[in-house]
Amino acid sequence: MTTSNYTGVSHTVFHLLGIPGLENKHMWISIPFFISYVSALLGNSLLIFIILTKPSLHEPMYLFLSMLAGADIVLSTCTVPQALAIFWFHAGEISLDGCIAQLFFTHSTFVSESGILLVMAFDRYIAICYPLRYTTILTQALIGKIGVAIFLRSYGIMSPIIFLLKRLTFCKSDILPNTACKHIVLAHVSCDDIRVNIWYGFFVLMSTVILDVVLIFVSYVLILRAVFHIPSRDARHKALNTCGSHVCVIILFYGPGIFTTLIQRFGRHFSPHIHVLVADICILAPPLLNPIIYGIKTKQIRDQVVHLLFTKQK
Repeated sequence: MTTSNYTGVSHTVFHLLGIPGLENKHMWISIPFFISYVSALLGNSLLIFIILTKPSLHEPMYLFLSMLAGADIVLSTCTVPQALAIFWFHAGEISLDGCIAQLFFTHSTFVSESGILLVMAFDRYIAICYPLRYTTILTQALIGKIGVAIFLRSYGIMSPIIFLLKRLTFCKSDILPNTACKHIVLAHVSCDDIRVNIWYGFFVLMSTVILDVVLIFVSYVLILRAVFHIPSRDARHKALNTCGSHVCVIILFYGPGIFTTLIQRFGRHFSPHIHVLVADICILAPPLLNPIIYGIKTKQIRDQVVHLLFTKQK
């Protein structure tokens, strides 16, 4: 396998190393990966099934939650099976087109999840600030349009990444020290100037995830202002409780991502496997824990899960 620098040959096949420096522990590392992936598939599939089959849950909040669960399934499926193939079978070989496709769908789905969390914050704002107009504002037609808009934004803004990578010559190395293809990881093995890739990646981050965080923050400022103007203490508690699950999911989604960015920016002295493991946690944790959070903190979903799983067959 060629790893020499500047050979003048553009590689079309790459080899994913998995977690560099921990190759002899891949089999042990695969256990939490596999358990997390299977649990995420089962949990999110169950969540979608319950929401779609129970008419009482055909409300905006739950429909947005089903979108989030679907995005969680796609996000984890884009990356975890590839990582398990590396851990179990040393099957890290991937074509350039396959690598670009993987990173495109991974990054696009991540942006989609951020957009879904934003509209879920908007949903809570309408529910608390305009409760009497909630169902007339958030109609199923509008929810469908919002879903399409989230899809178009995420996949549209990531499409240029395909062309920015396709123009590069990959002659530095055909080895990618990661469990999955990432935009900058792939760009860094190019011999060409990748400043356009770096700046476009920064633009995508600022115009999607960072903008979403700012708008979510503004939404919750308005929500809190409205809540603390409610005279009844019980009503205030009930209003805040409806936001509890969403706040937990927001922290779970953005927290590891912010930590990963800080590690990449200021933790250059950390071992490479630390960077890879932290990035993998961003992919593993939300799909695994989101169904659990909503199952525990949302009574309607909890009751439906208990009824479905534990009701005795007569």
